[in-house]
Amino acid sequence: MGYTVAVVGATGNVGREMLTTLADRKFPVGEAIALASDNAVGKEVSFGEDEVLKVQDLGKFDFKGVDLALFAADAKVSAAHAPRAAAAGAVVIDASPQFRMDPDVPLVVPEVNAAALAGHGKRNIVASPDGAAILLAVALKPLHDRFTVRRVVVSTYQAVSGAGKDGMDELFGQTRAIYVNDPVQKSTFSKQIAFNVIPHIGPFMEDGATKDEWALNVETKKILDSKIKVTATCVRVPVFIGHSASVTIECEEPVTAEEARRILRKAPGVQVIDQHDNEGYITPVEVAGDDPVFVSRIREDYTVDNGLSFWCATDNLRKGAALNAVQIAELLVERHLGG
Repeated sequence: MGYTVAVVGATGNVGREMLTTLADRKFPVGEAIALASDNAVGKEVSFGEDEVLKVQDLGKFDFKGVDLALFAADAKVSAAHAPRAAAAGAVVIDASPQFRMDPDVPLVVPEVNAAALAGHGKRNIVASPDGAAILLAVALKPLHDRFTVRRVVVSTYQAVSGAGKDGMDELFGQTRAIYVNDPVQKSTFSKQIAFNVIPHIGPFMEDGATKDEWALNVETKKILDSKIKVTATCVRVPVFIGHSASVTIECEEPVTAEEARRILRKAPGVQVIDQHDNEGYITPVEVAGDDPVFVSRIREDYTVDNGLSFWCATDNLRKGAALNAVQIAELLVERHLGG
C-alpha cells in the first residue's frame, strides 16, 4: 500500500532531509507532497534520485486524503496548520516544540518509548523531541533499563544547523569575515559564533535556565521516566552539523564502564566507538550523514556512588530530527495504520 505523505517546511534543512530519508529508507510513499510558505511556492525539491516535487502553498492546501503529514516548520506554523491537518484525517508528526508537552500528544523516540504511539489518536498528532533530547534519551535508555538512572548532569554542544539555515549562514559568514578582516556581523546568535562557544540556546527563564535547558529536562522525563532528575547546560558551538553531549549519570544499581559498554553495544540505534587512543572516540564531523547515536569515552565517575560518564553525538538533522520523524511514521504504518 502506498501512503500519501506531505512534508511541511520542505525547503528547509530538516524538510529536505525528511524527503531524502523517506526515499532512502524506501518508505511506502504513494504520493509525496512538498509544502511551504507562500514565498517558496513553485520552488523544486528532490524526492529520491529521480523525482522532483514542486512546492505547494501550505496556507491554501487541503489535507483531505493525506495519510501522514510530517512537519519540519517552526512552532507557529505547527500551531496554525497541524490541527487543521489532523482534523482532515492526516496523522501529524511534528518536529517543532509546539506539542511536545501536550499531555494528549505522545512524545516519541522509537528506540525508547515506541509504545507511547498507542495514544496518537487523541489528537492525531505525534511530537518528535528536540534533537538534544533524542540524543540523550537514546543513550540513556539501555543504561536506565539495567541500572536505573536517578540523576543526569549534561552539557550539550549543539551545531548551528539546529538554528536552521540562518545559523549555518551566520557561522560561514563570520568565519569568512574574520579571515579577510571584515567586520563580524551577527543576527541569529546573541554573540559571535565563529571561533567561539555560546552558553545560551533559547530565551532565559526566571530561574536562570534557558528554554532549551528546561526542555531537555522535561522532555527526557516525558520520554524516559518522570523520576529522573536532569540538570543541563546547552551550548551552541561553531559546528555545522552534529549535536554532542558530555553526560554524567548517577544510578541506583552499581555500574561499571565495562558492563555499560557491553549494554550500549547491543542497544538499538547506538554505536559505541570507545578505545583509549587518539582515534578512539567520535566527533561531530564524523557523525554527519550517519543515523546512529554514537557513544564514546565511557568511564566510571568515582565522585559519586554508582556514577558513570560518557560522551555522545549524533547528526542533528538526521536522528535529531528527520530520521526520528520518519521512524515514527514507519512505526505508525507497522502498528497502527495498517498496510
